[in-house]
Amino acid sequence: MRAIIGVLDSFGIGAAPDAARFGDAGANTFGHIAQACAEGRCDNDKRKGPLNLPNLMALGLGLAAREADPRVPAMAHGAITGRYGAAAELSLGKDTPSGHWEMMGLPVDYNWGYFPETIPTFPEKLIADFIARTGVPGILGNCRASGTTVIDALGEEHVRTGKPIVYTSADSVFQIAAHEAHFGLERLYEISHIARELVDAYNVGRVIARPFVGENRATFKRTYNRHDYAMPPRAATLLDIAKDHGRAVIGIGKISDIFAGSGITQSIKTEGNDDTFDRMLECAGSAPEGSITFANFMDFDQSFGHRRDIPGYAKALEDFDTRIPSLLAALKPGDLVVFSADHGCDPTMPGSDHTREYIPVIAFGPGIAPGPIGKRGSFADIGQSIAGHLGLPKLAHGTSFL
Repeated sequence: MRAIIGVLDSFGIGAAPDAARFGDAGANTFGHIAQACAEGRCDNDKRKGPLNLPNLMALGLGLAAREADPRVPAMAHGAITGRYGAAAELSLGKDTPSGHWEMMGLPVDYNWGYFPETIPTFPEKLIADFIARTGVPGILGNCRASGTTVIDALGEEHVRTGKPIVYTSADSVFQIAAHEAHFGLERLYEISHIARELVDAYNVGRVIARPFVGENRATFKRTYNRHDYAMPPRAATLLDIAKDHGRAVIGIGKISDIFAGSGITQSIKTEGNDDTFDRMLECAGSAPEGSITFANFMDFDQSFGHRRDIPGYAKALEDFDTRIPSLLAALKPGDLVVFSADHGCDPTMPGSDHTREYIPVIAFGPGIAPGPIGKRGSFADIGQSIAGHLGLPKLAHGTSFL
């Protein structure tokens, strides 16, 4: 028996019960994208018409979405072949580490440290220590901003002065953007590592190195050489337990970064959703018995959700859907696949931040009986189900849906 987890990063399916507390009442990443497509607002030279996800619908996505939000119109699906439901989050944030850690049985029951919307946003001592430790000639930014917007605004000055662009968001993050050639990719990683040490005192979840290329504002483009420096989980997750029991734990995409390497036996870096799916398929063919393959499809979030690109998000979902038959064909007897998400990022909402939403829980594989699993009270139900499936010790949080 093996387990494969595919996280469609930011693919929420309806406002969580506590969404209003986060300013996200009415959010529905999936529902609003489907509505926009039905109304022709996603038509362009790359895609047209209603959202077309036949494979995800057959696995139960449409019914899971209606479980989260009954106002979502019914969508054609035929015979259902997966177990499906919706899960609410226990963790106190709506960020990437909280969602992933909770999926693996460790809800984040404490508050991360956040930076205010003021300008400047970072404490004076933090920036002074950062400049002194890294030797940079100063910083640019020092604000809350969208990553692409801040690079457009400050990228040319960064190239001219050598000052890194430092900014945050509504998440618990300290982000550093720098040019791969003019500043240096390895130098960016070095100063990000120093920043990770400095922000520990502020209980910040992640430092994110955001490299970009291009010679001017018109050509600047972020690259897939991003690296996240996360605070390590404060207790064991399913990944740690599996590793301690001699199981292979393969992280694809930014999974190893999210868990600060904890519980990972092999990390595979990728460039985009298609590459991530390719690597996941390779692992479906070669991963050993008892293994966990954990993949994060980050384009949904960083390329479309945060950028509020509704047609782009729709096209990415349809492209992902076309790959599912190849995964089904690669599965072996006893395999369990779970498709899910870590939070929402509704591209129809104002701003550019994550949204507090239910996530889909879609489980399938040879021998996995299809049917509803209802609304789940925690993302940790995913980890608990996988632990039971693989014969690993029961986790402290979560209830199995298998």
